Amino acid sequence: MENIQAFITPYLGYVGQQPVLQALVILLVSLLVAWVIDRVLIQAGIRVIHKISSSLDLQMLEVVRRPLFVSLILIGAAIAIMVLGLQERWQQLLFSLLVTVALMIWTSCLLRFVRLLLRKMAANRTSYTWLHFQTLPLFENLAYMGIVVLSVYYIFSAWDVDMTAWLASAGIVGIAVGFAAKDTLANLFSGVFILADAPYKIGDFVVLDGGERGEITKIGLRSTRLLTRDDVEVTVPNSVMGNTKIINESGGPHQKYRIRVKVGVAYGSDIDKVRDILLVIAMADEDVCRDPEPRVRLRQFGPSSLDFELLCWVNQPVLQGRILDRLNCAIYKGFREKGVEIPYAKQDVYIKEMPRKSD
Repeated sequence: MENIQAFITPYLGYVGQQPVLQALVILLVSLLVAWVIDRVLIQAGIRVIHKISSSLDLQMLEVVRRPLFVSLILIGAAIAIMVLGLQERWQQLLFSLLVTVALMIWTSCLLRFVRLLLRKMAANRTSYTWLHFQTLPLFENLAYMGIVVLSVYYIFSAWDVDMTAWLASAGIVGIAVGFAAKDTLANLFSGVFILADAPYKIGDFVVLDGGERGEITKIGLRSTRLLTRDDVEVTVPNSVMGNTKIINESGGPHQKYRIRVKVGVAYGSDIDKVRDILLVIAMADEDVCRDPEPRVRLRQFGPSSLDFELLCWVNQPVLQGRILDRLNCAIYKGFREKGVEIPYAKQDVYIKEMPRKSD
């Protein structure tokens, strides 16, 4: 600021020696400069961005436009105060007031700018996979908190208020709150990582390490909820979800799920005939996917049967139980019609000697 004053001092002699008149001229010049920048440079930038960029970039430029205009006027007011040659106490008071106004204006600008920027990043899922519309409120709140805290700190500094004691007290309080709410914070941070990493999403069918299987219905910051096939809702803390093995049946390149139908036939059966029967039954079911096509595998020679396995895909994991039931019923009926025996455990009882009749 003193360098600016030294630069303009030689030119102030052209408007007279009265400080009030000089201060008034400085205010008018700062207003003119602000108007020129706002009407010429900013308008030109808006026209360029309108041609080559999106409406969101125009909104971001509009957010900065008004604070920049006001800041130029405030700079001119600060120089005018220095030219007036007021007492140091009054000069410091007016400077602190101008800095406070500038910080409040730019704080509001940064809050709006960060909100637009984060939403633009959330819309671009390919570049920012950790940020999407589910985690957007959390990151917005964290950014708002940081901006407001810094703004309050610099406002107090402008009024020569020592913030060391306040920061030390805030640190002690933060440590105490952290110990008291460590479980809640663990769930909170795990929820953030789950939402950012996205190992599963709403609508996916997952199997937990404890054996529960169900559809993810809600992913919150504290817990995850899934609905089992028995229509029972299970709520699991995110700290548990983040530290356990989870099988996502809907994960992978698509939601198709492979089901396995195991069946054994008696030794001596025509294995080509068995293979054809199983493939025909699978292709006849409308819910069985044609791509990938069903497959039949002879897995092993069992103790009393040839163990086959029919592999086929369904569009969603939720269809697993329903289609298995239909395929098992169709396989049993098809084997009976074609004369293919399904072996089962048998026990033969031999009587070595009949008991003698007593006299």
